[in-house]
Amino acid sequence: MTARPPVTPAEARDTAPLQQRVLRTLFMTQILGGLAVGIGIAVGALLVEEMTGSATFTGLAQSLFVGGSALVVVPAVRITERFGRRGGLAFGYGCAVVGTLIVATAIHLGNAVLAVVGYFLLGSASFAGLQSRYAAADLAPAARRGSHLALIVWATTIGSVAGPSLAGLAERIWTGWFGGPAYVGSMAAIGVLCLVTATVILVFLRPDPLLTAREISGETDAPKRSIADGYRTAKANPAVRTGVIAAALGHFVMVGVMAMTAVHIKHGMADPAEALSVVGVILGLHIGGMYALAPVIGRLVDKYGARPILIAGTAVLVAACAVSGSSPASDHVRLSVGLILLGLGWSAMTVGSAALVTSAITPAERPSTQGFSDLVMGLAAMAAGLASGPIVEYASYGMLCVFCAVVALLVFPHLLRRSMK
Repeated sequence: MTARPPVTPAEARDTAPLQQRVLRTLFMTQILGGLAVGIGIAVGALLVEEMTGSATFTGLAQSLFVGGSALVVVPAVRITERFGRRGGLAFGYGCAVVGTLIVATAIHLGNAVLAVVGYFLLGSASFAGLQSRYAAADLAPAARRGSHLALIVWATTIGSVAGPSLAGLAERIWTGWFGGPAYVGSMAAIGVLCLVTATVILVFLRPDPLLTAREISGETDAPKRSIADGYRTAKANPAVRTGVIAAALGHFVMVGVMAMTAVHIKHGMADPAEALSVVGVILGLHIGGMYALAPVIGRLVDKYGARPILIAGTAVLVAACAVSGSSPASDHVRLSVGLILLGLGWSAMTVGSAALVTSAITPAERPSTQGFSDLVMGLAAMAAGLASGPIVEYASYGMLCVFCAVVALLVFPHLLRRSMK
């Protein structure tokens, strides 16, 4: 399918200064948001396991954090349709702030159910971070669309790699100043970071890239679209459908394995009290794998197209499952390698699918179709969390990795269709 650029080459040159401003703003917010997401990922599994005493519910909090977009995507799409990217992104981070308040309250009350609910809302930060890659592509020239959105994916590295390691520091600072139960300091840090990120977006992401792209394409009077319209677009468009499936399955595998790795590590340590530090380092390496090579992947997408990159990403995910699943809980080096590969595979699937979906639709179709894709990704993350805990508790971490490898391979029939670019 031939890509439809949002602007002509001449128009792209005219909007180049605005696009550079957009990229600078998004780069800054991805660092801040990445710190928040990294801290949340590091403490989620340990917090819920401590409150429930069961691994069955542990993966649920992790997956809800990553998949919280399932809750906010419908109103976020409506807000984006009306107010552009600024409104939708700020809404996502604002919901995350509310989520941190709920989790902190749950910790004080010792209410595990309320903590899980709060983590679901807190996951809106993950949704906003993912949506930022689409904002980077709104005014990007077609020949550099993959590179521009990958740059914003890469920017998350700076915050996300440091985030898990900062979880312990946030706890020490909060305990020293205010005292109280564990993990409240982490929630406070996430809340502050998300609030600052939302503020930066509202102040500096203007003129809005999506609304500007619509003005250039003459689609300012196009009817407002909903998630249901995004579903219909994906159903009718093979390229969009393949991109949505690839993103969802890649996300399922990443969340499923990552969510239970922290518990796997903890169970293999002689001193479980040291688990948070070890988990922070290994998950930091994993998150680095998710984002560090995104610019390279973006250039490869621009040069070779999305399909070869998605095929390669699937292969890397399967390799990651093999390495992680065969690693003893005490082998932190092998687990680190497996988690890095898991991140690389996810990066290829996320960048490739986003470029594929965006190139196949017009600016008027973007919020609804991209929102539908992220909704499916969020639901996939929730499914991974629901499945991962019971599989580990009643079978093993290795069997979880085998299951996730099989899920990754389900995308191959769609990728091998020659009709898809």
